[in-house]
Amino acid sequence: MANKKDQSEEVIVDVQEVYSKTETFINENKNTLSTVVAVIAVIIGGYFAYNSFYLAPMQDEAQEQMFMAEKYFAKDSMNLAIHGDAQHLGFLEIADQYSGTKAGNLAYYYLGIAFLKTGQFEAAIDALEDFEGDETIVESIKYGAMGDAYMELGDYNKAVSNYEKAATVVKNDFSTPMYLLKAGQTYELLGDYDEAVDTYSKIKSDFRTSAEAADIEKYIARAESYVN
Repeated sequence: MANKKDQSEEVIVDVQEVYSKTETFINENKNTLSTVVAVIAVIIGGYFAYNSFYLAPMQDEAQEQMFMAEKYFAKDSMNLAIHGDAQHLGFLEIADQYSGTKAGNLAYYYLGIAFLKTGQFEAAIDALEDFEGDETIVESIKYGAMGDAYMELGDYNKAVSNYEKAATVVKNDFSTPMYLLKAGQTYELLGDYDEAVDTYSKIKSDFRTSAEAADIEKYIARAESYVN
């Protein structure tokens, strides 16, 4: 009993000592702590002010500008979609002027696809690299489009790397088998038939109901015929 009492008294003393030291520290550093609190308040206030009074209006404005550019894109008027017209901005200027907004980010995606469709492959890659897809199916298409651009430039290694990313970044029944097929075909162009067989086999085993699976046996057979 005496031992337990001593331990309890020690705990009380320790708590009192900690409290006393804390109180002393606060008193001695009152000005510093007040400054730190004030700085944190300014940072938080600035963040909310930036979002409310600057970023939100910019986002609304960017979305308005996107409307016409998207219409041109849908009509396959890629030059107007990229550069705009006398009254409306194109994706090129929207991406530049409204960077930091969701609409500005999306403009990079449209811009990359538009450049790809007009044969401006290096510009397409640059624009698509700036787009952040946040692991959505659009990001899968982004990497697939970059793969297509590298294919057009004759860089098969970078093409297949991007097709692999496109197939795995967001696995789904639509884009994954499509980009696995492109990856397999590119491996064949590179002479890597083992990898081509493995890639085609993923379509056969994991995406049996996909459109790509319908003819996948012939792709596997062709690649296997070249395997030593």
